[in-house]
Amino acid sequence: MRISIFLICCCLILPASSWAAGKHIYGLNEHTRLTELDLQVAAKLDTGAKTASLSARDIVRFKRDGDPWVRFFLAIDEAQDHPIERPLARISKIKRRAGDYNPEEDEKTYTARPVIELEVCLGERLRMIEVNLTDRSAFEYPLLIGSDALTRFGALIDPSIKYAAGKPDCAANLANAAE
Repeated sequence: MRISIFLICCCLILPASSWAAGKHIYGLNEHTRLTELDLQVAAKLDTGAKTASLSARDIVRFKRDGDPWVRFFLAIDEAQDHPIERPLARISKIKRRAGDYNPEEDEKTYTARPVIELEVCLGERLRMIEVNLTDRSAFEYPLLIGSDALTRFGALIDPSIKYAAGKPDCAANLANAAE
């Protein structure tokens, strides 16, 4: 009888542990490093959002050698006040909340936002993720990381904790990337 109970417990536990293999537990909020911008920012990890968003202002799309680019300033207090230019990856359509538009006035139910690729360090993991640019200065966290990027980080989110990964430390990953 004891062997049967033990085998049943093993059958229940093993699939869960193998599923979580390779995953990292992060809190609701984490410190991140935007390596290309040499900037550390706090981020909100939001499984309810699909995309990542970075706080930016004065966003201007333009062409460089026939290719689409975007120029912007970071809307982050600690950021240097100089324009940043990056290739435009695409334009995302973000659903607007019901209170943000009047459906009777035939307004669009989405907002078009420019998207760039950005290298982000979270804990010891360095990933290239897509982030859309929008002014998040009214929010507490200048970077929101949505489910697409969280999947790339192999993230499991525990909303009861904050800053589980500690300060970003991707030095080993940066050294490997340089080789």
